[in-house]
Amino acid sequence: MTYRFFTPAKASTATGLTAAVYRQLRDEFLGPVPTFQALSPVPEVQAATWALMREALLAGDASRVDRELVAAAVSRANRCRFCVDAHVLLLHALGEHELAEVIARGGMPTEPRQVELVGWAEASRNPRAADWTSPYRPEVTGTLLAFHFINRVVSALLDPDLLPGGLQRSPLVRSVGGRLYARAAREPKEPGGSLSLLAAGTTAAPAWAGDSPVGVAYAALRDAATRGGELLGDVARQTVTATVRWEDGRYPVRPADWAVDLVRDVPGADRVGTRIALLAAFAPSAISPGDVALWRFTHPDDADLVRLVAYGAITATAHVAQALSPAHH
Repeated sequence: MTYRFFTPAKASTATGLTAAVYRQLRDEFLGPVPTFQALSPVPEVQAATWALMREALLAGDASRVDRELVAAAVSRANRCRFCVDAHVLLLHALGEHELAEVIARGGMPTEPRQVELVGWAEASRNPRAADWTSPYRPEVTGTLLAFHFINRVVSALLDPDLLPGGLQRSPLVRSVGGRLYARAAREPKEPGGSLSLLAAGTTAAPAWAGDSPVGVAYAALRDAATRGGELLGDVARQTVTATVRWEDGRYPVRPADWAVDLVRDVPGADRVGTRIALLAAFAPSAISPGDVALWRFTHPDDADLVRLVAYGAITATAHVAQALSPAHH
């Protein structure tokens, strides 16, 4: 697995909050996977991302197959090949071999309820265009939002291949991999188990989540990731939020040129940061080594790059979440 812009510290050297997150990942998931290692320079974002994923995707009573389907469908809508491959593998781990291969090929399930679920998840990329809301339980909705965020972070910071040479796209490798993870994938998790990792004093949980742990975890991620916007000035932040609203999830045809046009009126010192945040929101794999090199002139720390990417990713995710609030309808 290769990281695009920096190599995170080994999981075995982690201390404090990051070590606690890695312990839960070992106990309850597939170990300290690259997504969470890439977020490790900013422990509060890493912890909140894990908490949302755990409470939404792994804990609670909603069908785990439904949730994996939603994760795969959102990842497909966001063109995150790495994440689609990972959730195809997990569908195999849950024993859904046929369904996993249909999703891997970009197809639609045959069961009407699953067709509806996949359609709903894919439409969320353009929440306003689709007059989109959620009839589903907090875990399913939380899974959708978790992967809107995770897809963007992964596409920005990781290479798309889960295994060398894209081996994970071989059906045989997928089904063997699925069997290896079967036990970990099927073990039920107790809701709320990750909340002790979150900072106290988080803002209120959103209405769609009721009083579930999913809402607490989402609010913590929204707070922690939004703070990355402090790396930019007011005009820059307004440019990012306004663009996310106007464009409503549309894909820029040529992301690099599109981003250059949008940052013309941003103060010079903020241009490269604004460009990275905008690309993180819309076309994260288009963030280039050149963009990152320019940003590092003034912000050499890996942590600041992760904060900036997380800020772009959460701005896009919050736009999707806003369509869910009762006030929207």
